Amino acid sequence: MFTPKRILFEKNAIDYSIGKHIYEYFSGNRNIEIINLSGNRIMDNIPGNTAAQTYKEGKSTLVVGIKKGLKFQSCKPSAHYQLPLLSGCIGLCQYCYLNTNLGDRPYMRVNVNIDDIFGQVDKYIKERLPAVTIFEGSATSDPVPVEPYSNHLKYSVEYFSNTANGRFRFVTKFTDIDTLLNIDHKNHTEIRFTLNTDKVINDFEKRTPSLKKRIEASIKLIQSGYPTGFLIAPVFIYDNWKEDYHNLLLMLEEKLPDKISHPISFEIISHRYTGRAKGIINEIFPDNSLPMNDEERLFKYGQFGYGKFVYPKNILAEISSFFQKELAEIFKNRNIDIKYII
Repeated sequence: MFTPKRILFEKNAIDYSIGKHIYEYFSGNRNIEIINLSGNRIMDNIPGNTAAQTYKEGKSTLVVGIKKGLKFQSCKPSAHYQLPLLSGCIGLCQYCYLNTNLGDRPYMRVNVNIDDIFGQVDKYIKERLPAVTIFEGSATSDPVPVEPYSNHLKYSVEYFSNTANGRFRFVTKFTDIDTLLNIDHKNHTEIRFTLNTDKVINDFEKRTPSLKKRIEASIKLIQSGYPTGFLIAPVFIYDNWKEDYHNLLLMLEEKLPDKISHPISFEIISHRYTGRAKGIINEIFPDNSLPMNDEERLFKYGQFGYGKFVYPKNILAEISSFFQKELAEIFKNRNIDIKYII
């Protein structure tokens, strides 16, 4: 669970039940600074003399606010819309794309006007009838670390369980999922966990749970009947990478229960970065050891019009071949769905 150093309450946020609950949950903790904002100058209340310092302090800050505009962003190809309940992440993953998207807003934000947001969800679902409409809950956040006191995921699972044509999905590295275990979700919510090797977690994913704890949390959700999947991402090439990823998959298979309600999905994503992301990462993590040597990569334009530095074609082919073979052999007695390897 995320315990922030400071909590900033935007004007009127405490008037909502979720805002009031968060205030009461933390108000007795003398180690937490609680600030009631009169305006919208959030970063003025986050200390730091350098970008790295401000980023680190932002990662220890919770903003409790009200979602003003209710036009949802698209979320192709994984979903139709982003569900804007939260933004930000408490993890210090050096490679994360949120360093680019939210670099000047590194704090965790919880929007308390959840009924307004669900009202907009209902409108979007009705616009697309009779088709099913999918909403992604983690496009700009990892929502799990604040779940014990926000209950945003619990409310979302309950809401979507009662919609015939709405579906909810999110992905996480974190393990605070106990609020979700006893809900009649009606298979309308899909939950995915991002996994990686111990080396990658230790080197690049600071302030996140271990591989073992992530798998343990995923097993609880599988046993609760949720459609569940795994992102193995980002895949890094280093000495003994094949052995480490083999052991990861072996550990997962050994922990899976005998009876599983749904196919286990897999998404494998190799490491890539943009020039802009590299600049931001090097500024906020000046001592990082990420493999970002442009000369060792292939520059490739993506579907959104900007270029990325990816592994060369021969390495990508090796990654694809390796995971196809490993997944087929290790999970040969399981019902799995390999969505993509990129």
